Amino acid sequence: MLTFTEAGFAGPALAVRGGGTFAMTETELQQADSILGHFDDQRANLIAILQDIQGKYFYLPQEVLSRVARKLRVPLTDVYQVATFYRCFSLVPRGRHQVQVCLGTACHVRGAPRVLDRILTDLKLGAPGTTRDRQFTVLTVRCVGCCGLAPVVRVDDKTHPHLTQAKVRGVLNRYRLRPQVQEEVASAEETGDRDATAQVS
Repeated sequence: MLTFTEAGFAGPALAVRGGGTFAMTETELQQADSILGHFDDQRANLIAILQDIQGKYFYLPQEVLSRVARKLRVPLTDVYQVATFYRCFSLVPRGRHQVQVCLGTACHVRGAPRVLDRILTDLKLGAPGTTRDRQFTVLTVRCVGCCGLAPVVRVDDKTHPHLTQAKVRGVLNRYRLRPQVQEEVASAEETGDRDATAQVS
């Protein structure tokens, strides 16, 4: 069975940074079928279908693309060609939130590498990539055009200027699901980490 990776088609399953794979649940597959049900089985609907899938999963899962090919009665390779032609589509799992850490010259000299290290530690990532819960994807970029605000991190479409290691958790917690935040508050209180508790609250 073909699987999409960063290099295109490959072997068994798409690996997650830090180990494991992103396997779709039966519920997610049913949601995909629901999306497909809104469209006629005409090839002209391919891009619109891919846009809806990307909007739902934040990337284009191979299992769903196989369903798209069957519905439209086109080769899977044709679906893949369209998916890779447009930069708005991703075959690599992305998180709900995109965290872009600028490592341009201005940001680098003002501590961006340390900020990146703290972000990766906080999200339990060994390197830039997507978290297991698919809430965050961490990317490094060369410049976001805000050199006077260095070091800068962009989360989705919001720019966070003058970021320091101490501010990282507070910024990430703005985008975390509430149950996760509550767990961190409880953990911080148990360990007596007042700074962490203040940042989470």
